[in-house]
Amino acid sequence: MKILVVAPHPDDETLGAGGTIARLSNEGNEVAVAIVTKGWEPLFPNSQVVQVRSEAQDANKILGVKSLNFLDLPVTKLDEIPRNELNRTFEELIKNELPEIVFLPFWGDLHKDHKVVFESCLAALRPAISSRFLKRILCYETVSETHQSTPNAKSSFEPQVWIEIEKYLPIKLEAMRKYKSQLQDSPGARSIEAVSSLAKWRGSMVGMAASESFVIVRECLRAN
Repeated sequence: MKILVVAPHPDDETLGAGGTIARLSNEGNEVAVAIVTKGWEPLFPNSQVVQVRSEAQDANKILGVKSLNFLDLPVTKLDEIPRNELNRTFEELIKNELPEIVFLPFWGDLHKDHKVVFESCLAALRPAISSRFLKRILCYETVSETHQSTPNAKSSFEPQVWIEIEKYLPIKLEAMRKYKSQLQDSPGARSIEAVSSLAKWRGSMVGMAASESFVIVRECLRAN
């Protein structure tokens, strides 16, 4: 099965679906990750961009990702790109990958890049393009983004799918440790302790030792 994980920024894929990526890869699926944005000077020094990209390569190798794509769109400026151009970028990605399952950032996340990526990807995944191959679209949660939205003012993350990652949580945490530039000390949301705690808390909701949770956007059960 072909899987595509779309990450607005480096580390979103590991935070939101790292355990699931490791599990799906280990089970013989082909997992591709697309990191959408790239930092730009002077806000983001080139040395920092190079470091984060190297960290992403190391982290995704640990997770077993088959192909890692950098789309190189400007971070924090996605909403300045004409939407038809942005949609076309994701359409090309979808047509190249032909994924059966797609993981996207949650539409209610605080960061505007997450919102724009979700909306443009959904346009690129419309049935006219994806009906031949797409089976499921899921949204993942990203600590420090999904949980920072204003309560009751925006959509809240209410999961419907739990994927058990007990065996793969150590791999997720190992991958996350590669993102040294993004990690925080405890009790920061992007600390190893917080990432581990979220997996254990989500798992406890359904009697699992550790899991990642997702919101279903679309599920297509087609006849053979």
